[in-house]
Amino acid sequence: MALPAQDERTVPAVVLKDLDRQPLEQTLDAVKALIDHHGHVVVVCSDAVPSGVERRLHTVRSLLESDRIALFRPDLPPLGLAVLARQLRQLASCDLSPGVLASAGRLLTHYIHAGAVLGSVARLDRVPVGLKAHAKSWVPGSQFGVIAHPEPQLVRIGPEATLTGPDFGSWMLLAKGQLQSDWVGSTLAPAWNALGLREADLPAESATWWGTGKLIEFCTYLPELSVLYQLVTSVRQGVCHWCGIDVIGDRCVFCSATPPVPESRTPTG
Repeated sequence: MALPAQDERTVPAVVLKDLDRQPLEQTLDAVKALIDHHGHVVVVCSDAVPSGVERRLHTVRSLLESDRIALFRPDLPPLGLAVLARQLRQLASCDLSPGVLASAGRLLTHYIHAGAVLGSVARLDRVPVGLKAHAKSWVPGSQFGVIAHPEPQLVRIGPEATLTGPDFGSWMLLAKGQLQSDWVGSTLAPAWNALGLREADLPAESATWWGTGKLIEFCTYLPELSVLYQLVTSVRQGVCHWCGIDVIGDRCVFCSATPPVPESRTPTG
């Protein structure tokens, strides 16, 4: 899901549709054209898409023999993933190298709180669900507040229901599915001291990810480009020993290389 631009500098998204159904040659041509035009490509993909999509992406990367394609599948619900992709699009307008920009995805994931209000948790397998919650799921009218990231939480919504949120100022985005509830806007957003509330369309993968179409998905995020840029540039950068690209963290997002293990030295004397 490509969210609308956050500001006038946000780089447009390119949506690769039907990767597991279209001819391989068509996908190869599309990705090669992106590399030729932009130099490097960061593919952000939900783990709720069909397995054939991931296989096709790895096939394309292998056939193109390119270390300029980064495949990124963070453990985020679809709406949180869409927000992260937009943040990377915002940062793409800055003077960040491709490796640092792609690595920034892992860093910014830590600042996203993502969850949903669900009408049933009977098919929820992304968050631990106890037998008691499963039983209550069959009671007509029951609704549950769930956090999937950064730490799993689950409560049955009622007068005393609370969920732990971010300890820093952030905006909240929500996307409504087939569920009627104002709990996020009237209760959760004020409890989390949200700086503002916006709405978006529900991502296509949300019902699959959460196990039900009766949901309202939400997440909190940092919208300001200046804050995102400061976060990324304040982290120590390194150079991949294999492909030579600048990176943040201990794994290159383009060639997947990790730092070599230091050789052990035998004490002398």
